[in-house]
Amino acid sequence: MESNSRPELLFQSTWLVLFVCLCGAGLARAQVRYSIPEEMAKGSLVGNIMEDLGLDVKRLKSGRARIFTEDSSEYVGLNADKGTLVLKERIDREELCAQVSPCSLHFQIIVENPMELHRIDVEILDINDNAPAFERKEIRFEISESAPPGARFSLDSAKDPDVAINTLQTYLLNPTDHFKWNTLSRPDGTKYVEMVLQIALDREKQEEHKLILTAYDGGTPQKSGSVKVNVIVLDANDNSPVFSKSLYRVTLPENASKATIVLRVSATDADQGANDEVTYSFSRSTGSSASSVFNIDTFSGDITVNGMLDYEKVKHYEIDVEATDKGGLTDTSKVLVGITDVNDNAPVISIISFSNPIPEDSAPETVIAMLNIKDLDSGKNGQVKCSISPDLPFRIKSSSTNFYSLVSDQALDRETVSEYNITITAADDGSPSFSTNKTVTLKISDVNDNAPLFPRQSYTAYVFENNSPGMSIFSVKASDKDSGNNAHISYLLDDYQVNGLSASACISVNAESGAILAVRSFDFEQIKEFKIRVKAQDGGSPPLSSNVTVKIMIQDQNDNAPQVLYPVQTSSSLVAEMVPRSADVGYLVTKVVAVDVDSGQNAWLSYKLQKATDRALFEVGLQNGEIRTIRQVNDKDAVKQRLTVVVEDNGQPSRSATVNVNVAVADSFPEVLSEFTDFTRDKEYNDNLTFYLVLALAVVSFLFIVSIIAILSVKCYRWRREHMFYKSNGNLPVIPSYPPLYADVGGTGTLKHVFNYEVCGTTDPRKSDMKYIKGIKDDQGCSFDKCVDFTVFLSC
Repeated sequence: MESNSRPELLFQSTWLVLFVCLCGAGLARAQVRYSIPEEMAKGSLVGNIMEDLGLDVKRLKSGRARIFTEDSSEYVGLNADKGTLVLKERIDREELCAQVSPCSLHFQIIVENPMELHRIDVEILDINDNAPAFERKEIRFEISESAPPGARFSLDSAKDPDVAINTLQTYLLNPTDHFKWNTLSRPDGTKYVEMVLQIALDREKQEEHKLILTAYDGGTPQKSGSVKVNVIVLDANDNSPVFSKSLYRVTLPENASKATIVLRVSATDADQGANDEVTYSFSRSTGSSASSVFNIDTFSGDITVNGMLDYEKVKHYEIDVEATDKGGLTDTSKVLVGITDVNDNAPVISIISFSNPIPEDSAPETVIAMLNIKDLDSGKNGQVKCSISPDLPFRIKSSSTNFYSLVSDQALDRETVSEYNITITAADDGSPSFSTNKTVTLKISDVNDNAPLFPRQSYTAYVFENNSPGMSIFSVKASDKDSGNNAHISYLLDDYQVNGLSASACISVNAESGAILAVRSFDFEQIKEFKIRVKAQDGGSPPLSSNVTVKIMIQDQNDNAPQVLYPVQTSSSLVAEMVPRSADVGYLVTKVVAVDVDSGQNAWLSYKLQKATDRALFEVGLQNGEIRTIRQVNDKDAVKQRLTVVVEDNGQPSRSATVNVNVAVADSFPEVLSEFTDFTRDKEYNDNLTFYLVLALAVVSFLFIVSIIAILSVKCYRWRREHMFYKSNGNLPVIPSYPPLYADVGGTGTLKHVFNYEVCGTTDPRKSDMKYIKGIKDDQGCSFDKCVDFTVFLSC
């Protein structure tokens, strides 16, 4: 397959696509290789992974396809909408790989649900974008005129970061009157140039020679770079130093400390005296990286470590050493320093995918995380083993080289353990071994697998009667081991029947707090207890629930006053208890009977004598309400005795009722009756005084008008009678005789005999009288205006 992103000026690149599908550890793997030239514009197409990997756009989006690189730089990006790989930035092959060839980018494309890992290799092809260049603009030599033909002078090597045919190929020295050049190759294949003296120099003829050294690469078009070579001719010294070896080799561990001696180079000069004194230095052609790491002693030739060595960055160094005598004659030698690896890097753990949280009902072998573990060391020092604690319900599986999967190994339960701290340990096989720990926190998400639970199966709540509607009676609380919405509990009232009514007509339940509220006011005398059932339901899907029974007990309040059953109080009759004057101490006069519809202590009644005509004569039993004499009755005691008894309950606050008891102290009925009217009159005057005052005013007004009408009527009537009398000669009609008015009052007292009395009243109360009636006679002479007959019940 050919890439559509190569420049026309470059050689044709071929695209190699290799798919390898593997099934293991829950991951699908494939490998694809592309080739692109360097310096392509940003956004250029690298390849179509949708076609090459057989993935559609929908799969790329649903699987959250992304690129993972083991290093921090990313040159290639993924366009998930089109399924293509594009350049994220311009690539300079020389900056990326230097002289390493081939130069490739390695990364992985990760697709989830299910997880897939695809390895992508992109080879960066070199183009001739760099010309050979010298470090210096001018090279200066001081050569003795005695230098023999054939003397060699090492020139600076040109550097061309390109590779293969595009790198440095040849040199050209001009002019060639006295010098020629030799292009040589080092053991590693790099080229360098030497300037060789052909004709002996003569300072007296020419003190300075100016040459141009040009370096050419093999690219198309060809590029070149040049440097000026100035040769100063010196006198006398005609022998150059000679190194004992043209090439030195040495190996050095990367943990070599500073000032460690690497080796000693040595050169000799056949001259004598000052001309055989040789000094050592690094040649200008020695790279800056080597000169910063190593140092050479000018006089001894000892090369020592001057910086930090790192096998993972540079595996070998090339050092050009130059020996120079007093006359300026030189010789060069090369020192190759090989760096050996030491286990000085711990493994690096990278989490490239992490599913957090996972539901508690996840099946075993569920992939939780994908890991990339890399050790920069080599050999055994770079071989890594990955593990986690065996006590955890998880395990590590190796999916491919440097890639691992963290999978579940057992069933999970959030209510038992809601969070795991998983420490991943990566250890290499070096000696001593290095290890790295990385802890990830995995949360277990909740599944609605627990119903709400009440602490008890049933409760009993108490509420006083006459409560206010809306009053909180009780509160129930359920707990749910789940979390979130699965643990959000709502409380509902099951609609029981309470005395024929729906439970919701009496009770309501707060859905959030579980508070039980009274919808209506309760009456202990109507209902004393009832049961309801409250349901607690969580917010899961489907919801789970449980029930609890609550027994509501109505407590009595003192909201009813005592009721007096006996003696009966009426306004139309007068009831009196008779006590003979011969009564002894403790004589039972009567008994006050009362009841209270409340219960408990609210219904405990006590009787007290509030008022009495003679307190020294009577007492009331505190518990039984019996009225008894507390001393001997004598003749001085008044006939009429009036007692006011208070009946109180034991509530807080207490309620009471009063009853008036009339007692007649007498041995005979006439004695009682002589005082009876005074009872009535006293009652009328004391109790109904206000009423009679108002009534009197109305009656006086009414009587005045009636009197006027009556007088006129009588006058008219008499005039007519007289007129009729005269006309009839005295024959008047017979006027019928009417009996006096009687009123029977039926009593409920303890008297067993009924007596009839005649009461004759006048407008003057002092002239009122009461007589025993043996019979009704038409000719009875009564000097009063009105006569009333009524029945009085007296206790014998």
